[in-house]
Amino acid sequence: MLQKVLSHVRRCCEDYDMIKPGDRIAVGVSGGKDSLVLLEALAAMRRFYPIPYEVEAITIDPGIPGMRFDAIERLCEELDVPYTIVKTQLYEIIFEVRKESNPCSLCAKMRRGAIHDAAVARNCRVIALGHNRDDAVETLMMSQIYEGRISCFMPVTYLDRKDVTVIRPLLYTPEKLVRGCARSMDLPIVTNPCPADGNTKRQYVKELLRDLDREAPGIQERMFGSMQRLPLSGWEKVR
Repeated sequence: MLQKVLSHVRRCCEDYDMIKPGDRIAVGVSGGKDSLVLLEALAAMRRFYPIPYEVEAITIDPGIPGMRFDAIERLCEELDVPYTIVKTQLYEIIFEVRKESNPCSLCAKMRRGAIHDAAVARNCRVIALGHNRDDAVETLMMSQIYEGRISCFMPVTYLDRKDVTVIRPLLYTPEKLVRGCARSMDLPIVTNPCPADGNTKRQYVKELLRDLDREAPGIQERMFGSMQRLPLSGWEKVR
């Protein structure tokens, strides 16, 4: 099943010219299925991709009691991928000090800042995040429902303040395939005990899209295709 994922990842990387010769790519590994499958894919693709690159893994530890990353450390050793864990107090700041009523936005912002800093410190100027095709469609729909605009994160984003480029090589990969790959490879998924997990606007939109797909099968594929056909800003294929 990893081969199917690799075909999607390679095509996405080529379509958007995500990898340059000699890139040191830091994979943001949260411990979830998407980031672990992405790590496996980019580690495996080193063997045959026509452009040489290096892979590292970085985990931003939010400080949630009970979260451990020992198994991911062992996986990185098996894949011959350097691994860095950055310990933070995100959980304490967001839930105990600030008691945020909408914690996800602040958490995401702080995690982004932490991984950008960690990547730069490791001399990695490319950061790979595990957003899959379903994530993109959900983001598109969330922007329409909650913000009244048509937008989504881009396949490739250059951040001039940090001089890093963020890439999303899993964008062509359906979540169902990611889930199946993680299961078939028995990847060491870290359970997320975050109090806000599963109780978010994104979860609501995910379930809404699932219901719509029962009525109009293939709706997510068509919505994803619409972003490329418009195209949305930053979604123009390079090749």
